[in-house]
Amino acid sequence: MEDAPHSPELFLFLAVTAHDMKNSISVLSGTLERLLDGATPETEKAYGQMGQMLYQTRRLNDNLMQLLALYKQVGKPGYPFDAQPLEVGQVVEQVVALSRVLLESRGIRLELDVDSDLIAHVDEDLIVGVVSHAVNNALHYTRDRILLTARDVDGQLEIRVEDNGAGFPPGLLAAGAPASGDIGVNFATNSAGLGLYFSSEVARMHHHRGRHGAVRLENGGQLGGGCFILTLP
Repeated sequence: MEDAPHSPELFLFLAVTAHDMKNSISVLSGTLERLLDGATPETEKAYGQMGQMLYQTRRLNDNLMQLLALYKQVGKPGYPFDAQPLEVGQVVEQVVALSRVLLESRGIRLELDVDSDLIAHVDEDLIVGVVSHAVNNALHYTRDRILLTARDVDGQLEIRVEDNGAGFPPGLLAAGAPASGDIGVNFATNSAGLGLYFSSEVARMHHHRGRHGAVRLENGGQLGGGCFILTLP
């Protein structure tokens, strides 16, 4: 008799496999970061290729971390969601630290506009993961600048990651944040929709007085390119 397609054993096998892959990719990513941190295009002939390798390994690592978080939520109901009052500037500092070497290797400037007085009740690890993924995604679209802003808008925390590229494709803007049953592979954009779905799920976990967090994509903003917007109550 065949096992059910969503059996606990299958969930466990996928989680263990993803965790093992993530560990290996984390080692590779860390090695590339250390090599790039002490190199320049003048001192290392393969600097550009190493920067591209780091970008791809970070994308893989992000995807695997998202899969593991979703496994905890779906495969093991009762995800240990841990919202704590945090300075938003502290969250942004972690994102900057995680992205610094990759941004420098690609020659991309990250600009910040953050209200230093903001305090928000958030799950730190999840929100850092969402915003870091948005910054990494902006690297795909931008020409040379990314803007990260965080401010209070109508009593909610709004975090925006904007770039000065050509903007998101119309099909991606029209699709919006996918629901669990809507995730599918788009061969034209080489995307499975996992990152946007993960970000949307994390946003919905945050709720206060009947309001839930949300994500949306726009074009325009201060830099004229794509805008990833995370709103949290």
